[in-house]
Amino acid sequence: MTMEPKSFQLFPESASNFAPTVDGLYTYMVVVSAFFSLLVAFLIIFFAIKYRARPGQGVPKPVDEHSIGGMILEIAWSVIPLGLSLVMFAWGASIMFSESRPPKDAINIYVTGKRWMWKIQHMEGAREINELHVPVGRNVRLTMTSEDVIHDFFVPAFRTKADVLPGRYTTEWFRPTQVGTYHIFCAEYCGTKHSGMIGWVHVLSAEDYDKWLAQGSGEGSMAEGGESLFNQLGCANCHVKGGHGRAPNLYGAFGTKVDLSDGTSVRFDESYTRESILYPQAKIVAGYDKIMPTFKGLISDEGMLKLIEYIKSLGDPNGVVPGRNLPSEPSDIQKTGPMAAPMSETKAPATVSKTSAATGKQQ
Repeated sequence: MTMEPKSFQLFPESASNFAPTVDGLYTYMVVVSAFFSLLVAFLIIFFAIKYRARPGQGVPKPVDEHSIGGMILEIAWSVIPLGLSLVMFAWGASIMFSESRPPKDAINIYVTGKRWMWKIQHMEGAREINELHVPVGRNVRLTMTSEDVIHDFFVPAFRTKADVLPGRYTTEWFRPTQVGTYHIFCAEYCGTKHSGMIGWVHVLSAEDYDKWLAQGSGEGSMAEGGESLFNQLGCANCHVKGGHGRAPNLYGAFGTKVDLSDGTSVRFDESYTRESILYPQAKIVAGYDKIMPTFKGLISDEGMLKLIEYIKSLGDPNGVVPGRNLPSEPSDIQKTGPMAAPMSETKAPATVSKTSAATGKQQ
């Protein structure tokens, strides 16, 4: 893809909800640093000239070390820089907390880093390589992982970046504010072709995004692909609805707290799901046995993401698809397996609503 050359810009384009606050903090830090740098340089030159040694001049009398003026000066040059630094800290911390907490209504998109490309999957089934299409004005949450080494997903125009780690899931979110096309970079050195691991974010209007999304991939949504893989691997034989099978009920479990056999607890999220599938003996749920086999080497990273989306859909009050519920079996089988949530925390099925992907409004 070719882009028309742009005139020189001191700052990248400002195209997300985070850009103004990040730019404000950066400008504040530059102004404070420049002011004190110039002040110190000026005072050094001024005092060097004013108090330089002159022929025939004796040694000046020392200033009283306990004078009130000296004490006030020392307090001032300690307290003022401290206050300015605390402003930087508080401002930066507020931005960090905002960027680390994606809104619940955010569109979820999966990103997989691989030397030297970005593979992107939309929940509706669309796939992209080194390109990301998103709607303007909507919150977008990226769930990211790596197939090999550490990468870093960086969009300068959005002022957001986050490490992409192998074997783990990290998140990054933003809300585009301008229609346009913006650079994606890998900001973590990942090998000889690191500089070529780039891409583009295409921010579309709500109507254009819905049209683009409707084209799809012809393979169905990620949840539908995960359901097929779930049945293909035989997971449905043990994970039955109601918790009456040999493995725990997954319906409504995602996002809840899971009590483990060692007395600790963990949140049922993407990372826990991945770990339980690849290393089922790592965290055993209280009341369940160690009988689940490992699926390490049998499921690709893309397949893992599909399974996660399917498990999410079983507990999403707005995304339950009729016929996708887990089967029911008699309750005379012992409960076993690595993934479970207390039955009191499961959710009841909800009605289905048709929603526009770009606007988030029910139709």
